[in-house]
Amino acid sequence: MDYLARFRPQLLSVMRLAVGLVFLEFPVAKILGFPTPVFGPFDPLSFPLGVSGVIEAVFGLLLFFGLFTRIAAFILSGEMAVAYFIAHAPHGFYPMLNRGLPAVVFCFVYLYFAAAGGGPWSLDAVLQRDKV
Repeated sequence: MDYLARFRPQLLSVMRLAVGLVFLEFPVAKILGFPTPVFGPFDPLSFPLGVSGVIEAVFGLLLFFGLFTRIAAFILSGEMAVAYFIAHAPHGFYPMLNRGLPAVVFCFVYLYFAAAGGGPWSLDAVLQRDKV
């Protein structure tokens, strides 16, 4: 499948957009209660739900648009690791059983974005072109 290798940079951007869009469902549910309320009314100062909702919304939007992608992805990767160990791991070892599978997957995908960047279709790439 070497013929797909030439699309690697663009597919990185597509993956960032897709993952970012899916991820943004979590803070939207926490903050706006859409499509379903998560745990009642939103309080941005409550821990961990309010704080995580704000972190996920801000850095999730940065990641989606590809602005400060590496930093945003690194912070989100850490937040997902913390979320897993605080909210999911106490309920059992296996992510499938403790409902922590999304946190684990997002953690490692974001770690990849922290290393790989946002790709050519990102605001980071646009800003980089403007510098040259």
